[in-house]
Amino acid sequence: MITYNQETQIFKLDTKTTSYVMGIADGKYLGHAYYEKKLDSTDLFYLLRTEEHPFVPSRLEREKLSFLDSFPMEYPFGGTGDFRESCIEIRNMQGQHGLELVYAGHRIYEGKGKLEGLPATWGDHCETLEITLEDACAGIRAVLSYSVFADCDALMRSVKIENTGSEPVYLERVLSACLEMDQEPFEILSLPGSWARERQIHRQPLVTGSFVTESVRGESSHQDHPFLAVLSEDCTQTRGEVYAMHFVYSGNFLAKAQCTQYGTLRMVLGIHPDRFCWKLDAGGSFQAPEAVLVYSDEGLGKMSRTFHDLYRSHLIRGSYKDKERPVLINNWEATYFDFNTDKLIAIAREAAKLGIEMLVMDDGWFGCRENDDSSLGDWTVNEQKLPGGLKVLADEVNRLGMKFGIWLEPEMISPDSRLYQEHPDWALQFQGRAPSLARQQLVLDLSRPEVADAIYDSISRVLQSAHIEYVKWDMNRALADIGSMAFPPDRQGELTHRYMLAVYRMQERLITDFPDLLLENCSSGGGRFDPGMLYYSPQIWCSDDTDAIERLQIQEGTQLLYPLSAIGAHVSDCPNHIVGRVTPFQTRGITALAGTFGYELDITKISEEERKMVPGQIAAYKKYAPLIREGDYYRIASYRENHLYDCYEIVSKDKRQAAVFFVQVLYEPGRRSRNIRLQGLDEQMLYEVDGRRYTGGTLMHAGLLRNRLRGDFQAEVIDIQAVF
Repeated sequence: MITYNQETQIFKLDTKTTSYVMGIADGKYLGHAYYEKKLDSTDLFYLLRTEEHPFVPSRLEREKLSFLDSFPMEYPFGGTGDFRESCIEIRNMQGQHGLELVYAGHRIYEGKGKLEGLPATWGDHCETLEITLEDACAGIRAVLSYSVFADCDALMRSVKIENTGSEPVYLERVLSACLEMDQEPFEILSLPGSWARERQIHRQPLVTGSFVTESVRGESSHQDHPFLAVLSEDCTQTRGEVYAMHFVYSGNFLAKAQCTQYGTLRMVLGIHPDRFCWKLDAGGSFQAPEAVLVYSDEGLGKMSRTFHDLYRSHLIRGSYKDKERPVLINNWEATYFDFNTDKLIAIAREAAKLGIEMLVMDDGWFGCRENDDSSLGDWTVNEQKLPGGLKVLADEVNRLGMKFGIWLEPEMISPDSRLYQEHPDWALQFQGRAPSLARQQLVLDLSRPEVADAIYDSISRVLQSAHIEYVKWDMNRALADIGSMAFPPDRQGELTHRYMLAVYRMQERLITDFPDLLLENCSSGGGRFDPGMLYYSPQIWCSDDTDAIERLQIQEGTQLLYPLSAIGAHVSDCPNHIVGRVTPFQTRGITALAGTFGYELDITKISEEERKMVPGQIAAYKKYAPLIREGDYYRIASYRENHLYDCYEIVSKDKRQAAVFFVQVLYEPGRRSRNIRLQGLDEQMLYEVDGRRYTGGTLMHAGLLRNRLRGDFQAEVIDIQAVF
């Protein structure tokens, strides 16, 4: 999969259908030559254009600066002549900036090492290339790592920076990946949003200048997503080219596409340099997070399926990786803070009768938590609400045949808490200034080991006190007042990254100490839905907006990159608690089948008609769960684009089973049946749909006629089975 041609000094990395090619120019400079369809040839050095002005420095030393500013650098460095976006910047002890990284060696080996303290892809049948670049004058070594899995079409990249000098240096920028190409009539695709409107698909023309998507909120955020893709103008779900980059990280990020004066395009991705400055002592190293690169010449659909396969096989871990998730009911929208043991048992009793498998107790069970103004950090049970503690409640829920789970927010602290009264310096803050509140809470300085250990120990005791099989780990505010009372002045710029490393350590401890625990990450909904979190929890709460129609666009943007099995989706109450919309119970159920299935309502108060529908919804989830967890995703139509209906299809890997999920948002009078052209089936295979048989080719090319559903907000699942 990985080769090096000594004669041409060309590196070539092959996935199933792509080739990634680099070359060494002038014996020094590592350049990017090609990333597209798979090639047999390695004779691609000419793509580096070293025979064109300004030539390589050994041929035309007088134009070295011009060379550095035009060469397609694989890992660009700043301060010595390349004035485009750089991946690395340092400041030495004399206050000077600038690097010149040149080739120093490489190695190719089987396997893939872990990234210390960071989430990253893993697995067998993998090959890795490490290329070492050095600046002897600055005492800096960059080890670029590239990995490919035999069963996936993606390329994984990361970089480790080492200080080989005798003095400390300050890393002021360390991005993880760069991709160079000729500028074509491209469009840029990103996933902006907001709370309750996460990951909205946005396309716009790529013009001269720069396009940036970023977060400096201390989390990947609701407002942006650590992803960027460049598309050919004709790109659709089924055709056109896509160059995509996705960041396996949950904190601040920068993703940028820059069109240059020479008609080329540079894309970069990594930790945001704003508020980042890492003091790297002599002999020390810094490991940057991993970036995933995907190229597709068959449109966005192939890109999505590549990401899905990679994340299912090589990112998600744990006992639930390939296992059906329990159908749960969460009491948040049912009770908010107003609950006690009797109320929860009443919900569990009714839920158990209908086939729901787990009760999750949300916020309000600890300290003096009667609203969201107090008690974060005081992880002890409020026995006025829950007499006898969690064991009494969990045991009773278990006796009903259900599992039991709880909500936690370990990263936060309330000013009105015992913990804050004892340790006010444990919150992030500037010395001498009261920190800003959000949701009446502050952020714990988890970069301090004594803080992280104390919080982990307290939640560990809670989990050991009862039979708890699920944890919803929430994080309800962005990071601000980024100051630590424990760090010296020249290390304050390390805080946001050290915070993220501490969160990763805590979650790694959690799933190690409690290996059978189902962990679901959350951040005010989907504020930290990213590949970094997916490494620790096999599912993430998609959005606090549970309205079935709003969810169509949120889930479409999420499905663009993430397997459906990772998407937390529930049937909620109506009128919806956020938008006030009323939608049919059946439609809410079908929309929630797009991921992990559950309920977010008071099951004791819904109508008898709706109650009777619950067992059928659960049966549908059980029927399609293996398909949703393992199948290939095809986007048929987008409500975001047509403003009328939404439609996607899941096809089993052997192509013998498929399901089409259809939501009619608005009814159109005077229309005939709708023709749905399916995708991903076997052309020659015979399929049965509603008692009628069609070949796969017929369903894909001629289409499937469906009578229009009567009314707005209607939905159906179309079952497709191969005829044996």
